[in-house]
Amino acid sequence: MKYYQRIADDILRDKLSYCGAVEIKGPKWCGKSTTAARHARSTVFMQDQRTKSRNILLAKNAPDKFLEGDTPRLIDEWQEIPFIWDQIRFEVDHRQNMGQFILTGSATPLEEGAYSHSGIGRIVPMVMRPMSLFESEDSDGSVSLRALFENDVVRTDVLNEKNLEEYAYLICRGGWPQVKSVEKEKALKLALNFYDGLINEDINKVFKNRKNPERLKRVMRAYARAVSTETSMGAIADDINANEGLRIDQRTTTSYLNALEKLYVIEEMKAWNPNLRSKTAIRSSNTRHFVDPSLACAALGIGPNDLMNDMNTFGLLFESMCVRDLRVFADKFDGEVLHYRDKDGLEVDAIVHLRNGSWGAIEVRLKSEDLIDEGARHLLSLAGKVDRAKMKAPSFLMVLTASDYAYRRDDGVYVVPLGCLKD
Repeated sequence: MKYYQRIADDILRDKLSYCGAVEIKGPKWCGKSTTAARHARSTVFMQDQRTKSRNILLAKNAPDKFLEGDTPRLIDEWQEIPFIWDQIRFEVDHRQNMGQFILTGSATPLEEGAYSHSGIGRIVPMVMRPMSLFESEDSDGSVSLRALFENDVVRTDVLNEKNLEEYAYLICRGGWPQVKSVEKEKALKLALNFYDGLINEDINKVFKNRKNPERLKRVMRAYARAVSTETSMGAIADDINANEGLRIDQRTTTSYLNALEKLYVIEEMKAWNPNLRSKTAIRSSNTRHFVDPSLACAALGIGPNDLMNDMNTFGLLFESMCVRDLRVFADKFDGEVLHYRDKDGLEVDAIVHLRNGSWGAIEVRLKSEDLIDEGARHLLSLAGKVDRAKMKAPSFLMVLTASDYAYRRDDGVYVVPLGCLKD
């Protein structure tokens, strides 16, 4: 099967050059093991049933021997033996060499207290998500996010030939690497396979007592209806009670969603708190997102045709796909993706904020010129509110769309189809 180059390849290579060990976190099936193995010189796969028992015994009784091997040494799904963490930390200190270990995991270890040290300074984390459209070769990469930040020449008047039907398909298909190796219709079933495995098996990795799969399905459906919004936890619980025929309180709802977060299935977006010229109060609620929009489609039981018949849901899930891609790109620049909303009602869908203080603001709109105009007004309004004496001016303002062309408006706002964007 063809290997699709990942942005995580560059991030991992860089971290191994200055860190003793790197822990790759992320959801199952996003490609962590495959990518990590390309950078490793020896490997232990803890999911291999032929060697699992032997490896567990060796790790418990002779951890130093278990960790012997050419470096970087990959311990895949290390949470199966969480006690090895402290030994890896010790080995990193003892060897005093960079690039000793790669750890991968798709769940936070269930056994609390199994390891005593955080690993800060020795084991550096990185997050890996499903593929962006650029990584899956569904974006032509004609517009570079890096170029926008660095004030380089950015191509404009670029034609993007993807139509709404294609974007609807990409939302439902998701960014799972396996989708590129099967026929188009079969690719849609892979997110359903992930969803079924999550519901019936994976959730119990973060709960000590087995949970009812039907209850989790209903929680995920309610969460999917809240994607790309700031719906409160209480309102999600109310939705479940009203629409799912299930009595559930906010505390129980929160426990399920915390478990999904530990499995890297949901990844909420925090609020951005800039320095403003006025004393406008900034809302701090998280925006709700799955790590990949295909999981929302699976939870709701919808496909591309359903999105084409419901433009409101289409718009929210398109926004979530844009957030996924922006997060993948921002990781390469040591950036984070946040959202903005204030008490005056001004809202901006995504802020890409870098450690050096540079930032760019992005509104997501499907295709209509009226909505693109509205998005541009929001961006310009936010740029006008920022206190330039205390913060940098925005590196760029962008409306990210499903439209046909990438171009720069007369007001300086870029309009960029998602199918043109790269890191």
